[in-house]
Amino acid sequence: MALVNEEKKELIQKYKTHEKDTGSPEVQVALLTTRINGLTEHLKKHDKDRSSRHGLLQLVNKRRRLLDYLKTVDYDRYKNLIEKLKLRK
Repeated sequence: MALVNEEKKELIQKYKTHEKDTGSPEVQVALLTTRINGLTEHLKKHDKDRSSRHGLLQLVNKRRRLLDYLKTVDYDRYKNLIEKLKLRK
């Protein structure tokens, strides 16, 4: 699912680390999480949609790599992001 520009701007405003931030790992993970949640809902209705499932797996792997990177660079930012997005239980 593509994000509407307004939703994207809201997410960027919420997770940015400085004034002109659009590409920090926090922002990227938040955008990917929103797309992942949308695709998950889509796949609950359309369980045989293999191409969407493949895209979902790619997004999940990309998010995991970004989170691994953030974990090695700054663990406090990683923990804060995980709590905000409620990714781990």
